Amino acid sequence: MDDGLVTAGAMRGGEPAGVAFPVAADGRRSTSALGRAVVADALSQVDPAAARAAEREANWRTGYLAHFRGLIEAGLASKQAAVSVAREGLESLHRRMRVIGRDGQEAGLDALVSAPAGGGLGTVTVAETGAAERELSVPYRGERLCGSALLRRLEAWVTGGVIEPSCADAVRTVAAHPDWLAVPGRTIVVLGAGAEVGPLPVLLGWGARVIGVDLPRPAIWERVLDEARRGAGTLLVPVAGAGDEDLAQRAGLDLTEDIPAVADWLCGFDGPLVLGNYVYADGAANVLLSSAVDVLTLRLQAARADVALAFLATPTDVFAVPADAVAQAARAYATRSSAAKLGGWPLRALSGGRLLRRAYPPGADPGICDSLIPQQGPNYALAKRVHRWRATVARDSGALVSMNVAPPTRTRSVLKNRALAAAYVGAPRFGVEVFEPATTKTLMAVLLVHDLHTGGGPAQAQPWQDEAHAAAHGGLWRSAYAPRSALTLAALMGYGARRRPVALVGRLVGRDRGQRAAADGPLQGRLVRRPRRGLHGDGDQVGVGVLAEPLEQGLRRVLQRAGQAGQRQADRGHHAGQGLRPGRGAAGVDQDQQGDQRGQAEDGGQQLRPEQLEGPGQRRVVPHHGRGPDQREAGLVSRARSGRSVLYRRTPVGDALAAAQAPERCARAASA
Repeated sequence: MDDGLVTAGAMRGGEPAGVAFPVAADGRRSTSALGRAVVADALSQVDPAAARAAEREANWRTGYLAHFRGLIEAGLASKQAAVSVAREGLESLHRRMRVIGRDGQEAGLDALVSAPAGGGLGTVTVAETGAAERELSVPYRGERLCGSALLRRLEAWVTGGVIEPSCADAVRTVAAHPDWLAVPGRTIVVLGAGAEVGPLPVLLGWGARVIGVDLPRPAIWERVLDEARRGAGTLLVPVAGAGDEDLAQRAGLDLTEDIPAVADWLCGFDGPLVLGNYVYADGAANVLLSSAVDVLTLRLQAARADVALAFLATPTDVFAVPADAVAQAARAYATRSSAAKLGGWPLRALSGGRLLRRAYPPGADPGICDSLIPQQGPNYALAKRVHRWRATVARDSGALVSMNVAPPTRTRSVLKNRALAAAYVGAPRFGVEVFEPATTKTLMAVLLVHDLHTGGGPAQAQPWQDEAHAAAHGGLWRSAYAPRSALTLAALMGYGARRRPVALVGRLVGRDRGQRAAADGPLQGRLVRRPRRGLHGDGDQVGVGVLAEPLEQGLRRVLQRAGQAGQRQADRGHHAGQGLRPGRGAAGVDQDQQGDQRGQAEDGGQQLRPEQLEGPGQRRVVPHHGRGPDQREAGLVSRARSGRSVLYRRTPVGDALAAAQAPERCARAASA
């Protein structure tokens, strides 16, 4: 995406100038070492045991999920505990992160708070040409909702658990005060002017005064300037010196190159400022960017007392949620259809409770909604947590803060990831609504306007309540299932909706007959199909094997663990040379006879034929099977040596998949 603010910068000594990760014990700049240390430091004062566990985490890239959840749980004890977690985490980040100067010299991140500016910035004002909107309207599914239509949609969202009731109240309040939309008397700084869900075009349409900051990339600024000229507000653009070039060629700056110059430039504007953080970068650059913006925030707050802060919180994080959200999720779980109940139990049982798990323990107050998506990675989680920490600390010090949870949105950064895009396609089947960017950016701009006119919203007793207030989480908080336990299957169903490879999961989670009939055709073919070019190749079909890696470290790992557990149980009743206990569905193949054929199957070169995987009185391993490696990777089939033979055994997940093709067998298994 082109809505970040990090570039390579000037090179000195082989490293880019600007904000950098610290050097780890092995001499490398490690993102994992930083994340592990910052989380441990954040927990150190309120939960030393959890801090030690974070420090000892051997595989941070896959093990970070529990520790980021622990940060929220540790802060629930009291307001002081939550503030301590936030403050210790930020101090650790600033203490550990480094800054490399253009001369190659390295210093601590906090050196930028007082460092002199390296140069000055100019300002170009882009005049408006349109008329300001005088009534609040929200784009939604091809319409502009206003008046009674908007109120009905808000009520529908609340009833469906898509947004919190306080979110609907805030939108109603702004709709009743259209004079608020232009945010008179304030200048809003939008860091990440080209961000897809940033508020810049919406605010300009309402007639607001906006400072836009983004990278010096003409493609970004051509789009931003076009939006500004069609709007009714005033856009102030940073430029590095004078020139005769088109403004799009001169506009923009790299935030990490000279934070002091950016801070001094912003300090030169009259009137109260709102520093809006809407920046994003891929991978490790997101942490660098969050660190740079946090230093800018501190420097601005030290220089002037009229700075308000604004953030968007990602819905795919961990949040404490109020008791009424827990109650609605419990009702949704209790009233799910009979088909969903029948189809869900084998997946929950065979995955060890990892799939289709109920959202909260009964009566939890507050509940913990863990919507972290492993594929987004620990760098994304840390960068977004820095925003939340800064909001908590600033609010505790008396600053005006607007931080609202945005709904799941079909942004470019999501759609370019095939697994996340598929999960968003399948998410509505689990009570989650995925928004279009136009709806999200307008809704979030409305909440910003509300916060700026109400002092940041009503005062709350706990920081988690500040975060939960007016959240537009898309239904993740009030769904029947814990988000991560459902999104894995949502991804599989999303792939099925887009490519129609497998109708199986919809059957297991309980779709209605019409929905099943539309997708039952592929069940007559192979259950598992391979792509032509690996996991992200252009395969004509995507099935269980292709979904092996992406979500929750891959559906494969979840299902494999279930399969391995089932294999161990079966192995306790198996002796070499005696075949299988009845009903387990496996085949013994002599190694001398199988030979090269087994090796070819491992390499994906030869499909194991049914007659090679069957024995007298035994079932096929998996009906309509895919290639042997696919079935093993998906957890449908396991392989074990037995003397001079290789035993191919259908796992419990393979049993469930096969049973789904024969409803009468599934019914008999359920009754047993």
